Amino acid sequence: MLLILIVVVFAIIGYVVSKRLKGKFRKYSQIALKANLSGKEIAELMLADHGISNVQVNCVEGKLTDHYNPQNRTVNLSPDVYYGRNAAATAVSAHECGHAVQHAKAYSWLQLRSAMVPLQNASGRILNIVLIASLFGGFLIGLPYEFIGAIVVGAYGIMTLFTLVTLPVEFDASRRALAWVQERNIVTEKEYGMSKDALKWAAMTYVVAALASLATLAYYIFVFFGARD
Repeated sequence: MLLILIVVVFAIIGYVVSKRLKGKFRKYSQIALKANLSGKEIAELMLADHGISNVQVNCVEGKLTDHYNPQNRTVNLSPDVYYGRNAAATAVSAHECGHAVQHAKAYSWLQLRSAMVPLQNASGRILNIVLIASLFGGFLIGLPYEFIGAIVVGAYGIMTLFTLVTLPVEFDASRRALAWVQERNIVTEKEYGMSKDALKWAAMTYVVAALASLATLAYYIFVFFGARD
C-alpha cells in the first residue's frame, strides 16, 4: 500500500511539473528571438565556438525529444526546436550542445553516467525478472527472503544512483548553455530570463525522478531489512 502511495504521489507531482514545463515552452515558443537564429543555427554556432567539429546536428520526430547521443556524437533536436527561432528553442538547443561540450571536455559526471548505462539497463532487466517471478512463482520459491531483498535493493540502488548522477550532468549542461548564449549576445536580457526559466522547469523533471527513485528505494530497504523481532 505504501509503495502505491509513493507511486501515486510522485506521478501527480511529475504530471504537474511536466504540464508546467510544456506550458512554459509553449509560451516562450510564441516569442520571436531578436537574433532570429533557429535552434539548428544556434547549435552549430555553439559547437563551432567550442571547437567541436565532429558532432552532427539532426532533426528528430516528436515533442521534447531533444537529446545528445554520445555514442554517435549527435545533437538531436525536435522539429519545434530545430526550426524554432525563439527563447525556448534557444534554451533547448544550447542545453543539448552543453552535453556535447561536456563530452568534448571529458566532464567527469557525464563519463560516470555513460559508464553506468550498462548497469542501469541490467538492473532494469533484473527487476523485471524478479517482478514476473514474484507474480507467477518460479525460481524465487525457496530462496532466502534476505537474498531476494538484496537483489531488489541492489538493482534499484543502481537505478537510483543513476538518477542522482544525472542531476549534475543536466544542471551543468544548462549552466554552460546559459553562459554561452549570454556571452555571445544570442539573447536579450528578457530572452535570457525566459531561456533560464524554461531550463529550470526542464531540470525539475529530473529532480522529481530522482526523489521518486530515492523514496522507492527507501521503501524497499524498509520492507526487506526493516526492524524485526
